[in-house]
Amino acid sequence: MSVTLDIRLKRANKVYHEGEVVAGVILLVCKEPLQHHGVSLNLEGLVNLQLSSKSVGVFEAFYNSVKPIQLISSNIEVAKAGKIPGGKTEIPFEFPLNTKGNKVLYETYHGVFVNIQYTLRCDMKRSLLAKDLSRSCEFIVHSQPQKAKVVPTPVNFTITPDTLQNSRERSALPKFLVRGKLDATNCVISQPLTGELVVENSDVPIKSVELQLVRVETCGCAEGYARDATEIQNIQIAEGDVCHGLPIPIYMVFPRLFICPTLETTNFKVEFEVNVVMVLHDDHLITENFPLKLCRV
Repeated sequence: MSVTLDIRLKRANKVYHEGEVVAGVILLVCKEPLQHHGVSLNLEGLVNLQLSSKSVGVFEAFYNSVKPIQLISSNIEVAKAGKIPGGKTEIPFEFPLNTKGNKVLYETYHGVFVNIQYTLRCDMKRSLLAKDLSRSCEFIVHSQPQKAKVVPTPVNFTITPDTLQNSRERSALPKFLVRGKLDATNCVISQPLTGELVVENSDVPIKSVELQLVRVETCGCAEGYARDATEIQNIQIAEGDVCHGLPIPIYMVFPRLFICPTLETTNFKVEFEVNVVMVLHDDHLITENFPLKLCRV
């Protein structure tokens, strides 16, 4: 006998804050009356930490420190054992988003080595011959907005062969001069990163100018830390040999879920950086790095 189980939240965007109530309905659709041994709903918030392949084996103590960190967990019985009539049945539920003790609900974040996720799972127990039914649904938690006003701190930059940090053969580099500015490096998540860039001169043609958003995830404990930087997104802001002296706008929208406010805890850190990347015609990469501090207001 076919039966479908679904979780529907009242909020279409599925975004909640600490202290609010997660409300919705459990939707059951079956053609004939259905016997069951109880319907339960579980709410869980976890931080999953993972080690990069280069760190495994270096810190044996990590295996204890990378256990999932539980932020919130609660369970309710939605329906006692009994019979559900044929057709469509909606069972309403409410869950308060409150933590126990001094735990904090970090913002939902989908990273590579750090994952912060909140899920609702509905389980329906059935008789031995029928398979138990289960359904999960992720909802999104936003951290509480910070009360202090964010004062933008503009950053002016100049890129020349002399300013490059990791260049081994500076004499072999072509001559170039790039000026620009970022309107702020302490950014509000809901607003774009803006600024401008001007290529004053370059001895060789430019192939492309790109903006690269990078997450820097740190997992660890007292024995040591593993720090890994990975790309989130790359946006091309100029194609080909751009006009010299012409301001090129810098504009980057922060992607949802793949970023969160800059986070620092005892077990893990999530930080963000932006790279301004200039690709020369011989595929030389010239990169200028800017740490960002993200917050929600």
